[in-house]
Amino acid sequence: MKFRTWFFSFIILLLIWPFSGHADAAAARPIEIVLDGRILSSDAPPYIKPKNNVTMVPLRVISEGLGAQVDWLASAKSVTIAKDSNIIVLRVGSTSAQVNHAAVKLDVSAEIQSGRTMVPLRFVGEQLGLQVDWNSATRTIALSSQGTSIPPITGPTTPVIPPIEQPSTPPPAVQQPGGGGAASELRGVWVSSVLNLDWPTKASYGNAEQQKQEYIKLLDEIQAMGLNAVFVQVRPTADALYPSQLVPWSVYLTGTSGKDPGYDPLAFLIEETHRRGMQFHAWFNPFRASMNADTSKLPSSHVVHQHPDWIVKFADKLYINPGIPEARQHIIDAIMEVVNGYDIDGVHLDDYFYPSGETASSKFNDDATMKRYNAKQLNKGDWRRDNINQFVRDLGQSIRAVKPAVSYGISPFGVWRNKASDITGSDTKAGITAYDSTYADVRTWIRNEWIDYVTPQLYWSLTRPEVRYDILTDWWAQEVRGTRVKLYIGHAPYKIGTPEVGWHSADEIIHQLEYNERIPEVKGSIFFSAKDLRKNPLGLVPLLKSYFGS
Repeated sequence: MKFRTWFFSFIILLLIWPFSGHADAAAARPIEIVLDGRILSSDAPPYIKPKNNVTMVPLRVISEGLGAQVDWLASAKSVTIAKDSNIIVLRVGSTSAQVNHAAVKLDVSAEIQSGRTMVPLRFVGEQLGLQVDWNSATRTIALSSQGTSIPPITGPTTPVIPPIEQPSTPPPAVQQPGGGGAASELRGVWVSSVLNLDWPTKASYGNAEQQKQEYIKLLDEIQAMGLNAVFVQVRPTADALYPSQLVPWSVYLTGTSGKDPGYDPLAFLIEETHRRGMQFHAWFNPFRASMNADTSKLPSSHVVHQHPDWIVKFADKLYINPGIPEARQHIIDAIMEVVNGYDIDGVHLDDYFYPSGETASSKFNDDATMKRYNAKQLNKGDWRRDNINQFVRDLGQSIRAVKPAVSYGISPFGVWRNKASDITGSDTKAGITAYDSTYADVRTWIRNEWIDYVTPQLYWSLTRPEVRYDILTDWWAQEVRGTRVKLYIGHAPYKIGTPEVGWHSADEIIHQLEYNERIPEVKGSIFFSAKDLRKNPLGLVPLLKSYFGS
């Protein structure tokens, strides 16, 4: 009797086992989204909310797959989706949406998962006039445009954020002789507008045609060196090299802050750069408000007049206080104005967070701000780093929500921490560090993958004992290893020919590039700055041309 019972149980198990296996396999299969027979890519996997059986998808599916305009407002945690005459507004955590200004109840609200804003696909699709059908057996969502103006998809695309080395207009292929690196590596240059260091010149103030010709010549020269990307400073001091609704025109265009130069410089810069197949990265100085403390020449629209309570004076310069949440959001909104309005390849931040150089008698006065906004009860150093962490995270989230193909990176000071201060730091003896002096906790940004790349400013030679280039390159390579964060190295041609140790020859830069070849994590280089490369210090230019094979 026991045998019979066991035997029948065994037969039943054999009968149901294949079906249960198929069910498990189906449940594990990724959800596929198809529009008019073509697969749509997704930078994050869609998933189903089990309670409501609602499929959530990242905004990239809506913006790129369905051709809708998507605008993310981080301060309100809301997204506006516009297509033809339809406008949908979704807010994270809200169970209702605005559809063409009317309130509509939602089964599931928008939410943020792993830095991506996820929205209910069926709701959005149907509001845009699509037919939405779910096939549970194949875990496929079929979207049908039914004659709407949604553009056809020509084929499946890679469901990841494109790497920075592969912009929409790829750089021209360069044959590399003798180990000069891969043709796809990033080879960039910083172009400073502050104080008219690189572009435009003071002589061109108010002369649009001269500024255009100056930039064309600059591009011609650096491309001839073998470079394929420019990082142009479009926000030097809480102002803009483009028409903005939030900040005034930059003084470095006309000599007068707030004065219209008569054209859109940024649009021209991007067009001229892309014409050559080069990448254009918009470089923002986030928290610097003014290069001096005199505000009398700044227009009423400048942040120092609009929000004087946000401003801190330190070392005769004015800074936007990173400890004020509204101030941080203002900067994010100003950057997103460019992300949404221009065809840029990347958003780039320099290392101006909190200013370095505080002493016992000269402090960055943010005590009152800390008292008001320190809900976590952190010490001052940790509180400041937390402020910058929030800014870095929120900006990245805003960029990825609307244009995930835009690369987002930061160039911090080249030493995170010395080993003497932190056993996990680099074997260096730097006088200042990113973590302790500018309150930039770059390790946290990398480990959380809030940024797409990091470019430490390794402005020292291979023979400078306190801060050796090779030791620091190895350390940064270890930091990005195992993450999706790319490593580019910031080089200092401006030091060639100076008395500092190791800079007596232009070969120093070439030796650094050759060292980079040994480190697989190093994906490219950026040089500071354009004017210094163009001066051809100690014959650097022909060396670069030979190395890059241009």
